[in-house]
Amino acid sequence: MKKIFKTNNKALLLAGLCAYAVVGTVVADPLKTSKKPNFVWLVSEDNSHSFLNLYSEQGAKMPNVEALAKSGIVFNNAFSNAPVCSTARTTLATGAYAPRLGLNYHRRYTESALPDGLQPIAKYLKDAGYYTSNDVKTDFNFVLDEKNGMWSQSAKGADWRKRAKNQPFFHMQSWTTTHEKTLHFPASDVQNKPTMHDPKAIKLPPVYPDTETFRYTFARYLDNHVALDAEIGKVVDKLKEDGLLEDTFVFYFGDHGGVLPGTKGYAFERGLHVPLVVRIPENFRHLLDDRMQQIVNARIDGFVSFIDFAPTLAHLAGLPLSKQYDGKPFLGPKVGMTELDNRDTAIGYANRFDEKSDMVRTLRKGRFKYIRNFHPMNPDGLFNQYRFKQEGYKEWKKLFVEGKLNKAQAAFFESKSPEALYDIENDPYETKNLAELPKYKAIAAVLRDELTDTLKGMPDLGFYPEHWQELHAFDSPVVFGQKHKRKIERLIDIANLQLNSFKASEQELSAALSSSDMWERYWALISLSSFGTDASSFSGAVEKLLKQEKNALIKARAIEFLALAADVNPTQPMTELIANTDNFLEILEILNIATMLHDVKGYSFDIPFRDEWKNPKKGQPNFFKERVEFQWMDARTKYLRQ
Repeated sequence: MKKIFKTNNKALLLAGLCAYAVVGTVVADPLKTSKKPNFVWLVSEDNSHSFLNLYSEQGAKMPNVEALAKSGIVFNNAFSNAPVCSTARTTLATGAYAPRLGLNYHRRYTESALPDGLQPIAKYLKDAGYYTSNDVKTDFNFVLDEKNGMWSQSAKGADWRKRAKNQPFFHMQSWTTTHEKTLHFPASDVQNKPTMHDPKAIKLPPVYPDTETFRYTFARYLDNHVALDAEIGKVVDKLKEDGLLEDTFVFYFGDHGGVLPGTKGYAFERGLHVPLVVRIPENFRHLLDDRMQQIVNARIDGFVSFIDFAPTLAHLAGLPLSKQYDGKPFLGPKVGMTELDNRDTAIGYANRFDEKSDMVRTLRKGRFKYIRNFHPMNPDGLFNQYRFKQEGYKEWKKLFVEGKLNKAQAAFFESKSPEALYDIENDPYETKNLAELPKYKAIAAVLRDELTDTLKGMPDLGFYPEHWQELHAFDSPVVFGQKHKRKIERLIDIANLQLNSFKASEQELSAALSSSDMWERYWALISLSSFGTDASSFSGAVEKLLKQEKNALIKARAIEFLALAADVNPTQPMTELIANTDNFLEILEILNIATMLHDVKGYSFDIPFRDEWKNPKKGQPNFFKERVEFQWMDARTKYLRQ
């Protein structure tokens, strides 16, 4: 099986090595200088690698980014571990898997504490003597110590120029030039605001309907990249002006994939695969492994992901690596070309994004991508008010309702298979699920086992609902996870009963449904719902459980099952359940179930809007929480009445 997953990069490496320029005298011993390298992270929001001409023929030409590549490396396989901002940036800052830390929900409602021995990379560098500046986005899910924070300066226009003389620096700069909100244009723009890139020349991915709106949206997003490139050029010029460019590792990357419909927020390649270019400074090439020191204008196929970024900076700065890191350096001493290029694995995760919830875990292994949909009842296109501000989303959904989409295009709005396997080399947009084909069953089994082992090994706290984590885990998530590791393993096993035939899982599902442990009952119900009408024989047992159950979310899962498997109308019991539940996050999770039943089965719910879900004024003590409560509840309750 090993050969199946091997990334074939020999030809690419040879071509790159032939193109390497000779780069001056290399200092072989890093101990000969005490000077530390500087680091700059240039981060564009919400963009997949395919929007750059560096990666795709129809991508935007970005001369400033391309100039960085000429003095460094283009990583062909760089991945955000999460397809949305706060979870991705949290992973980036910590070098650790967000589900292990209880940090995998976007927008954060309650922040989690970081474990002992793990700091954000900016704080670690700051404590080591670096000047740390940020312009200007943070968007992390962990608790920040405001008194001893991670940034020396974090403000609009912040840079390295206020540091002490000869002080090394780490600067992070983010741009909203490519952010999702830039595509919230009115439909009239398609006719009234022409783009630099020709919409008629766009070849759309097969998951999209080939319409004027989608072509225009794609072209307009390419235009955004041209504007972004100019902004990146200004920062590089500033480094040149200060005589610092050859002392500075410059990283350009996207903070996750996006941002056309069905990208940001979804654990497909188009939501996870990001551009990554690293410019290597002449004065610090000696910090790289011997063979890597000659690299310029090179491409590397080896996989890197956001868990690797913090360890890479720590390693290049000569700092010890935290035992809490899940990633490992991809540049620096003893990180050789062969080892780097043989890396072929990346983990992805998706949970709640704003008011929309799902639970997806992914494993990319060489050319293959394995996706585990733990809530397969949920369509990817489950309503989310911010997503559907794009005209493309609205049109896509309208065409689905009208029955005008082909199978690949309609899949976004339909319930999913519990697992999927894709051959990314031949199917980059993940349209052909190979998991059930005899030829690929062995590959799917190997990847399934590897992903399961990874989730159990974390352990993944996502197998407890978010509201339960907030009540019991967020003060010390890693300690909580280790304490409940065996229980999480058991919950994963119950969830994985979805992957068997109903007949093969029936006995174990019955045992889990009658368990004294509430979260075993919870996952038994989700797995039963995944079987739909095949599991209708459990209707009596679930009706009995519904009468006896005290936990509101488990009752909601029981109502969900009865609606899916036995066509029991959920409108009245679900509405009453929400009215009698007080925990906000628990209500939000129940509303997500109602939204699935609305989108999949056509039910409407007249949920009363509570006084406490008010739209707050800025400056109030709980402004952030009250604002998201209002936005999410307002969006959900209005939509569910339709």
